[in-house]
Amino acid sequence: MTILVIAEHENGAVAPATLNTVAAAAKIGGDIHVLVAGANVGGVAEAAAKIAGVAKVLAADNAAYAHQLPENVAPLVAALKGYSHVLAPATSNGKNILPRVAALLDVDQISEIISVESADTFKRPIYAGNAIATVQSNAAVKVITVRATGFDAVAAEGGSAAVEAVAAAHDAGKSAFVGEELAKSDRPELTAAKIVVSGGRGMQNGDNFKHLYALADKLGAAVGASRAAVDAGFVPNDMQVGQTGKIVAPQLYIAVGISGAIQHLAGMKDSKVIVAINKDEEAPIFQVADYGLVADLFEAIPELEKLV
Repeated sequence: MTILVIAEHENGAVAPATLNTVAAAAKIGGDIHVLVAGANVGGVAEAAAKIAGVAKVLAADNAAYAHQLPENVAPLVAALKGYSHVLAPATSNGKNILPRVAALLDVDQISEIISVESADTFKRPIYAGNAIATVQSNAAVKVITVRATGFDAVAAEGGSAAVEAVAAAHDAGKSAFVGEELAKSDRPELTAAKIVVSGGRGMQNGDNFKHLYALADKLGAAVGASRAAVDAGFVPNDMQVGQTGKIVAPQLYIAVGISGAIQHLAGMKDSKVIVAINKDEEAPIFQVADYGLVADLFEAIPELEKLV
């Protein structure tokens, strides 16, 4: 049994979610191969070779894969034979590529697993995380996206896998990379941060998020938001935490002015410690919080900032 993990990488480095996905592959059992597709990815391939538990790295270094367009990467993955499982992180890229791979292989896809029960049985959340489904697949190749927060990452160092070049170049000609606008911040990336401070509708407007930014800077935290805050235009949507946003599981999650709608809870309830600050003592967020403070956030946050 051999498992193929599609590496997520950015700015010449292996993304943390790849380490979680390798951890999921290790629980399935068997040899683990990692596919690094892109342009000028020699450095990424070498870094992937050092990941603990990886037996081989396949480096598909070609201009066709420069921006990991799913129309080009999916045929590459489908053409690699001999794998019992194909895994990718449940990121935007993974969710874009693997459905196409499953279609090309004519198999079903299993989405966002959080647990491995056996080589063919997995657990995944449904109904915004309110229920956990146990899914068994008899597909010849099991195509799976992995929710990174469900698995502890393996070590990024310690491995010594061989790196093998993949010469195949699949350019479907169906899409082209036009450009991207990257949000720049000195704060940690939201899904990788150990501490997250999030604001909701209770922040009242975007300017008031300055209070959370100041607290986050002192804590070395990332700043997130509920969908209500994003929909109201307080902050950009790349800050959204929740079922339709980013899934986070930091060591500490501070929810400020967030009522606790089920869609938001689905994105953060696996956090190790949850602190809620809300003036409504009946807010649902208090039902999942380890610590709750019923107070006016505009009084509590400045006081908290002084204590940090």
